[in-house]
Amino acid sequence: MTITRAAAIVSGGALLVAWFAAAGSAPEQDVAPVGDRAQSTATSGPGSVAAEVEQQAVRLRERLAQAPLPDVQPRNPFSFAPVRAPRRLASAAIGTVQAATVISEVPSVASPPPLTLMGIAEEPSFEGTHRTAVIGGAGDAVYIVMEGQTFADRYKVKTIGVDAIELEDLQTGGFRRLALR
Repeated sequence: MTITRAAAIVSGGALLVAWFAAAGSAPEQDVAPVGDRAQSTATSGPGSVAAEVEQQAVRLRERLAQAPLPDVQPRNPFSFAPVRAPRRLASAAIGTVQAATVISEVPSVASPPPLTLMGIAEEPSFEGTHRTAVIGGAGDAVYIVMEGQTFADRYKVKTIGVDAIELEDLQTGGFRRLALR
C-alpha cells in the first residue's frame, strides 16, 4: 500500500465520520418570534383535535367570505348568441307612406337521422365484386342495402367502396358519406 492510497482512505474516512456527526446533530431551530406563530391546542385527545379542526374551519369560512364572487353569467365560447327579435317599424305620422316589410319564413330542414356504417360485405361474381352495406339507423333500425337502392324513405345508395359508402339525400339533394370506424 502506498502512502498516497493510505492518505486517501484516511481522509475519506474522516469525511464520512464528519458527515455522520452532522447528520446526528439537532436540526436548526425556527427563529420566528413566538407571537407570530399560530396558537395550536394541545393534542392530547380526540376532543382537542376536533376543536382544532373547528377552529381551522372558522378561519376558512372567514377567508371565503372575503373572496370575490364569480360572474353570474360567464361567457360560453361554445354557444351562439341568442337570436334577437326583428325590429318593428315606428308608427308613421298620418299622411306618410309606410314601407312594407316582408319577412319570409325559411322552412326548417330537419336534421338528418343518425346513421352508422356497421359493415361492408363483398361477394365475387362474373360481373365483378358486388358489395352490400349494413347501416344502423335511429333506434334499432338496421338497413342492408346495395348500390342503387333507397332506404328510410330518404336516402339512395350511390356507391359502396371498400371502407365507405356515399348516399344521396332525396329530400335535400345533398350527399352524405359514411365510413367504417
